[in-house]
Amino acid sequence: MTQLIPAWDNGVLTPLDKLDVHRRGLKHPAISVFLLCGDQTLIQQRAAHKYHTPDLWANTVCTHPHWEEPSLTCANRRLGEELGITCGDLQFGQTVEYRADVGGGLIEHEVVDIYTARVEVDIAMVLNPDEVQAVRWIGFDQLAQEIDETPERFTPWLRVYMRDHRDWITAAV
Repeated sequence: MTQLIPAWDNGVLTPLDKLDVHRRGLKHPAISVFLLCGDQTLIQQRAAHKYHTPDLWANTVCTHPHWEEPSLTCANRRLGEELGITCGDLQFGQTVEYRADVGGGLIEHEVVDIYTARVEVDIAMVLNPDEVQAVRWIGFDQLAQEIDETPERFTPWLRVYMRDHRDWITAAV
């Protein structure tokens, strides 16, 4: 099944096949969510069969909105689809742009709306094994240390967020 996502093709936002967007490295909208509890964030390990960056650790949720889907709606939808979480308190933080090689001839060139929310560490979750194989709470200092020591275990976008946007993410909400 083809999944259409919005992407800029020749300067026009157009619904295009997600895999084609990544093969061509086209700029496209995305969302990322960081659930926070105290000085920790919930990270997820991507499922082993994902078409790019399998088995790598990423922020709580990250995805692409469907064509004409508002980013906040997308963020809430994916929290439910990936982690079985309902969270009514997502707060928009900022929009960031990055471009990263994600392997296999695929490029993520994303314009990302980043959301945060404060939750309890024991928030109820039901992991979708098609998307996520594990989750864990981790402090930002430990996460930064692990990324420094073993960057290959983390998605390129999480490394970008920690390098360039950590201060405002940790101060969010």
